[in-house]
This record gives sequence, structure tokens and C-alpha cells, in this order.
Amino acid sequence: MADELIPAGNIQSVDIDEQMRAAYLDYAMSVIVARALPDARDGLKPVHRRILYAMDELGIRAASSYKKSARIVGEVLGKYHPHGDAAVYETMARMAQDFSMRYTLVDGQGNFGSIDGDAPAAMRYTEARLKRMAEEMLADLDKDTVDFGPNFDDSLEEPLVLPARLPNLLLNGSAGIAVGMATNIPPHNLRELAGAIGHLIENYDHIEDMTVEDLLKHVPGPDFPTGGIIVGIEGILSAYSTGRGRIVMRGVAHIEENKGGRHQITITEIPYQVNKTTLIERIAELVREDKLDQISDLRDESDQRGMSIVIELKRGAQPRKVLNQLYKYTSLQSTFGVQMLALVDGEPRTLPLKRALQIFSSSIGRQSSSAAPTSSWPRPAPACTSSMV
Repeated sequence: MADELIPAGNIQSVDIDEQMRAAYLDYAMSVIVARALPDARDGLKPVHRRILYAMDELGIRAASSYKKSARIVGEVLGKYHPHGDAAVYETMARMAQDFSMRYTLVDGQGNFGSIDGDAPAAMRYTEARLKRMAEEMLADLDKDTVDFGPNFDDSLEEPLVLPARLPNLLLNGSAGIAVGMATNIPPHNLRELAGAIGHLIENYDHIEDMTVEDLLKHVPGPDFPTGGIIVGIEGILSAYSTGRGRIVMRGVAHIEENKGGRHQITITEIPYQVNKTTLIERIAELVREDKLDQISDLRDESDQRGMSIVIELKRGAQPRKVLNQLYKYTSLQSTFGVQMLALVDGEPRTLPLKRALQIFSSSIGRQSSSAAPTSSWPRPAPACTSSMV
């Protein structure tokens, strides 16, 4: 009876160590290529690329009317990205947040979240369309400029990379956690990147002799959407020369003298990816614990004109000392760990600044001839201007 249910010829002896190793490696590469890491050419992960492509296919462009976010998310899920709707909507919402993206790619109408950590409204309440910047990423897509591959069920084709007239990898940066590796690329200023690319092309015959210092003349450092100050240049040099580094960021604060000889500190810019509400709560907690004993009042006066966190000090307080304590004990001073990791020919590579610019420059106009994975969906086996001081 047992022989009839399980024929002896179908039983295979498998080494469990080898099987687990192979299965985990297949899973890891699927996460790395299909979810977590951006392509070095267009700077997009598959989910970002699919959202922009789906919106373009629906005709939801900068000059068109807004469409419900739920309509866009459904299009992406049904045709290109068979994952949870929350993952797609959160990604689309982030592309509309001016405090998350240096140059937003989606024009959102409605509540798309705030720097205070408020979540976007439900997708049935918000509307969106492409920004003109995003249209530059999709320009000439219909002119056989890039390779296409099958979607998850082989019923449609989708672009494996966008034509990308803009160096989006460095322009908006990227963040993601894969299996055994992570990427964290800071955003940069478009004019500065354009100057660096122009310099690279003009001096292509001597590109091997080009140093990081040469590129720093055009790209002095990251350009975070929330502003702030970059402390020192060592972290920038390390990040641009090796692809890895630690950049120290500080918020911008002004010391003002009020009537009666009292002072106040007004914070107008905070470090990138810092939650404003969490920062204020942390300051209040330190005041209650008497670690900041020279603060008399704390208010958030932020409005449509900009950010304004007002910290009033007691009479006789030393404002510079209090400001240094804020840098020491709160996220008013934070560190951005740069890890410039992206997919080059389908494989993860750590990219110094010059290499990242080279890849973009060489891919302009000839993406279709570049090596690319045969499918964008790996099947599973049996993822404001900154200144420096």
C-alpha cells in the first residue's frame, strides 16, 4: 500500500544543510532584487517604478485631473505588484511628502501625512497625480528606450528600468533593508548633480584621474529636504570616496533676546527623518527630569509659513549652553549613516559618488542595451538645502 502511495522512484535523498542554504539564498536574492534595493540607473525600487508606470498608463499626469489613490493602488496591485495594499499606498504617499523626498514625484491632494508623524488619510479619501519631475523619469518610454519584462503572472509587460532623464538615485536618495545588507542614500541638489555630471562628461578622457575633491566642487554634500546643518566634512568625504560614511546633522536654531533680559531659542529646521513631535516630547521629558533646568516654556508655533519650535529660558540662563545640551541629549543633532548600495547589472554594489554618476551618465539613452535581469519578478524557490559648518 505504501509503495502505491509513494513510489520508490520519486523519493530523493536531500542533504538538509544544502537544501536550507540554497533555499535561503534564493529567498535572499528575491528580496534584494525585487523589493529592497534600487537600480543604480533610475534609482527606483520595483514598487516605486510600478506605481509611476501604472499612473502613466492610466494617464494620471501633471496636466490631468487628480484620481483617487485607491484607484491607483488597485491598478498597481492587480497588474504589477501582488503584495499588500498598505505597502503600495505607503510608498506612493511617501513620494508625495516634501519632508521625505527632496523632489517629490507624486502630487498629492488631501492628507498625506506630516513631519509630526501623522499617518496619511485612508486611500479612499486622498487623490494623486504625477509631478512634472516624474514625467521626466518616464519620458520616451514608448520609444523602445528600455527593456520590458513579464509581470508576475506573465499577462502583461512592465519596464525593468525607467528611461530616467534625472539622476534619481542621488537626487532623492533611497533607504531599504534586504537580507544581510541595507542601503541608505542621502538626497542631493539637482543643480549640483547636473554640474557634476557635466564635469564628468567634459573630462571623460581623464576620468580615472578625477578625485573626490574635484566632484566636491560641484556636489559639496547632501541636500536634505528638511534643511539643517551638516557638521564637518569627514563624513561626506568618506561617503563619497568609499560609499560608506557617517554624516552628522544639526537642526537650525536662533537665539533671541526678549524683554527683561530673558532669551529664547527658536528652532526653524530639524535634521532629516526626525519626527518634530517626538523631538518636542523629548525636550519636555528632559525638563521634567531636571536635565534641562534652564527652560521655562516650550511651544510649537509651526504653521504654513514654516517650522518654529520656541524654547523660552529662565532669567539668567545661558542660551548657548542650553543649545549645546539640546544637541547632546536630543535628536536636534542626529547621524545619517550613508550606505550607497544599489543594483548594478542585477547585483548589489557599494557605489562611491563618481561610480554612481558614471553609471547614470553611461545609461542615458541606452538603457535597453544594458544588462538587466530577464524578469523583474524573481520566482520564489521550491523587497531644504543643507549647509556645512
